[in-house]
Amino acid sequence: MRRPAGPWTPTVHALLNYLEAQQFSGSPRAIGIDGQGREVLTFLPGETVGDAQPWPAWVHSDAALLDVGAWLRRYHDTVAGFVPPADAAWRLASQQWKPGMIVGHNDAAPYNAVWRAVSTQGGGRLSGFIDWDFAGPCSAIWDLAYVVFSWGPLHARDTVTAEGFSRFEDRPRRVRLLLDAYGYTGTMTAILAAVRARVEDLSDTVLRLAREGDPLFRRMVTDGTVDAQRRALAELDRDAATFEAAG
Repeated sequence: MRRPAGPWTPTVHALLNYLEAQQFSGSPRAIGIDGQGREVLTFLPGETVGDAQPWPAWVHSDAALLDVGAWLRRYHDTVAGFVPPADAAWRLASQQWKPGMIVGHNDAAPYNAVWRAVSTQGGGRLSGFIDWDFAGPCSAIWDLAYVVFSWGPLHARDTVTAEGFSRFEDRPRRVRLLLDAYGYTGTMTAILAAVRARVEDLSDTVLRLAREGDPLFRRMVTDGTVDAQRRALAELDRDAATFEAAG
């Protein structure tokens, strides 16, 4: 796979090289930079959601929640030993790395998941996650919060309905299942607070980078991504008691 590179690419490749050295499965391998300045990565075996909606059935399966939670725990345990290069550059980080932090994927959402042996019934297993451009320093709960937001899913109802999810009454159970698969031992109140802080920070960052002229983030603003995130937070405030009752 060949993708456009950016100032953050050498840091991302250092991270991927570390994961390879630790024999971590579930991330692509960094090959280098080609003659046209593009980064070269290996493929993960399997399928992605692609551009069509609604998304495939496997995205909203319990099996996906179990695999994603377990993948994130393995990743966090592995990356805990990674020390970024002294000249590390990050695309989307709002914090600078310091001891005690990890480097999160920060975008381990369904659109970056690779699922193998897909069946019409939604079977198969998670191969891992692609698109590590948003990797950056954070706490483990910060990275976990976006996974909960993405896979719960806790996006705005109109957003996830278009993606093929409408079982809103099932979200507290799904979040609990995901958290248990990860091995989360904190409270539901704490993870919901982390989700709110994570999404608020993302919205603020997208708006700032859009104002600075970044075409990706300008497109996200134009497409209504920030508005949808704000609707999601309003809905989460309304539904928080339901999630907390699920423990």
